[in-house]
Order: sequence, then structure tokens, then C-alpha cells
Amino acid sequence: MSAREEGAGPMPRRPAIPPGLLRGGVVAIGRRIDPARVAAVIDGLAGGGVEAFELTLNEPEADALVAIGAAARHATGGTVAIGAGTVSSIEAAGRALDAGATFLVMPHTDPSLVAWAAERGVPAFPGAMTPSEVLAGWRAGAAAVKLFPASVVGLAFVRELRGPFPDIPLIPTGGVTAETAGDYIRVGAVAVGLGSWLIGDGLVEGIAARAARVVRAVADARGLA
Repeated sequence: MSAREEGAGPMPRRPAIPPGLLRGGVVAIGRRIDPARVAAVIDGLAGGGVEAFELTLNEPEADALVAIGAAARHATGGTVAIGAGTVSSIEAAGRALDAGATFLVMPHTDPSLVAWAAERGVPAFPGAMTPSEVLAGWRAGAAAVKLFPASVVGLAFVRELRGPFPDIPLIPTGGVTAETAGDYIRVGAVAVGLGSWLIGDGLVEGIAARAARVVRAVADARGLA
């Protein structure tokens, strides 16, 4: 079965995956990041070649929105795209975009939320754990689908999904490590998401070193190193 199977209706307008995310093949995920630390995190990520940074909308959301705003201001004119994660509603998505986010990531599949983002030209990455969720998110207009949690679905699942869904970009997230990042790329993922290990203590040098390690693993898996 193709993701564009006959009778499914017209495909929605689909925003592109941010170019930097594709180049580095890594999305950094920050939870409860102090706005005062945001600049150092971004500088470290950029120094290591990671060009996409997702800040999650964990409670209190107001603090997360301040961090997204600080990140967006610091990243202006740079290479790192700033997104919002753990987006669970259209209302939260709107607040994240107003704060400066340029892409949206969800832990779940909500076709109405994905379509809302697509209609506004905003790349959305819905979370999915089953083939039905993967296809539903894609048909709604997702730029790519986040396989979550990757530690549960595993490498074999990613490989098998490439058969029926060769045109759907997949981003395994949740439990991906520096050691397994390249493995996910080799079985067909377009990029991977990493969180606490990558951000660490928030110091520029350590983030840059870890970011470079993961980006290098992705490049090796792509045969570009």
C-alpha cells in the first residue's frame, strides 16, 4: 500500500522539513530550559553541527514560551531552527508560533492540529507509534513523522515501515543514543531526535562535542563522512 493510495483524496499542502534539520540529521530536544541558558545551548549545538532545536511546552507553559522567545531571538540570522515540542492543541501551537517557533512537534497524532499547521506553512512532526498513526499524520500534511518512543518501536520497526511507506520521512525520537543514531539512519530514518544526553549541563563546549559526535555518526551512516 502506498501512502498516496488511490481514493485517499487530494494531499494537503505540505511544508518542507527545515533544511538545517536535514543537513545535520539531528533534532536537539530541550525540556524546561532556563531562558538564561538558551543562548549557550544554541551556540553549543551550532558549534557541533546540530541545526534544529526543539523546546518542549512542559508546564508551566509560560516559562517554556519565554525560553522559545529567547531562543528565537538568539538564533535570528543563524543556522539553528527553533521549534516547539509537546504541542498538544491548536491553541498551544498558536502561542508557540507567536513566541517565535518555526516548527511544531507533537507526542501524538492529531490530524486536525497537523492540518492547521500545514495550512499556515508551518512544518509539523506528529508523534506516531503505529502504521495507522504514521499514515494519518502524513495525510494530514506532516513534514515528517516522529516515531515515538523509538526505544519501544526499535530499529526493525523503522526498517519495516520503509516498505509500505517509502515516501514518508521518519524521525525516531525517545531513547535514541549516540551509539544508535547511525543505526536508525541506516535503516531508513531521515533524522533522529535526542534530548537530555545532548543538552547535558548546558555548557557550550560539552554540547558542541556531543553534538559533533552525533552529527558525525549520522554522516557516517549516510556515507558522507
